[in-house]
Amino acid sequence: MSDVLKNLSPDRVRLGVTPTLWWNDDFPSIDIGIPFGQCVSEMALAGFTGTSIGHKYPADPAELRRALDLRGLQVSEPWVSTYFTIADMDEQTIANFEERLAFMKAMGGTDIVVAEFGRSSHVLPIALFANRPVFDDRDWDLLAAGLNRLGDIAAGSEIRLCYHHHMGTGVMTRADIDRLMAATNPDTVHLLLDTGHLACAGDDPLAAAKAHARRIKHVHLKDFRPDVLSQVREESLSFQQGIEAGIFTVPGDGAIDFAPILEVLASADYEGWLVVEAEQDPAKANPLEYAIMARSYLRKILGW
Repeated sequence: MSDVLKNLSPDRVRLGVTPTLWWNDDFPSIDIGIPFGQCVSEMALAGFTGTSIGHKYPADPAELRRALDLRGLQVSEPWVSTYFTIADMDEQTIANFEERLAFMKAMGGTDIVVAEFGRSSHVLPIALFANRPVFDDRDWDLLAAGLNRLGDIAAGSEIRLCYHHHMGTGVMTRADIDRLMAATNPDTVHLLLDTGHLACAGDDPLAAAKAHARRIKHVHLKDFRPDVLSQVREESLSFQQGIEAGIFTVPGDGAIDFAPILEVLASADYEGWLVVEAEQDPAKANPLEYAIMARSYLRKILGW
């Protein structure tokens, strides 16, 4: 382990995992029936201390806190989809955000994750790459203004707003990320770096980490399989088909070298969540096995 990685110590960094190893929240058919209790128990068994929110989780904060406290887990983030580039959706987007913000406050969390899904191709049964939206200047202005507004709301509740670039959306590539960061308030609109999404978009997550290290306040550690990515492109597959084919996997099982990325974050005094994510079909990839695999890989890099 390099000396700089010592900055990513357990008192500064927490390790979480998403329930997308156990089921998929965008595509309910990718599910073999694993219940909430088994999911969070296996997260803890694998050695993680945090979890994002899945659709099978209790909606009542008190009930959820009891279940997570029993297993030594905390909520790393809730998700909010924004629709600022869709007409007449601003107020609904803000209402949804404020509801999830109140939930996160009740859970004692620090971060809330958002992504703009206006005209997104990722949830539709269509070719992922050919149909992802490309925002024009008006779209960018609407998105930046909306995110700045949400950032102010979140900051008022002492919660960090973290933007998640995402496959199939208008903020997918490194160029998109650069434009979004330039257009938004650096004090209130932060970046969630998702290594797998950025690599599949055709960009280098290490270079993006270097460019935006000080804006990154939340990280999804996701790996990918290049052969499946090529298949998705060549066969014009949908996002769901790509997941079912195995485009994503956990750190240590794909093509990304995570050590240099973590070193960049450590050098920037990163403090917050590192969340393992791999949207996989649990019928093909045993969730506990892959969670343990990811935790072992990170232990080798971080030393704990």
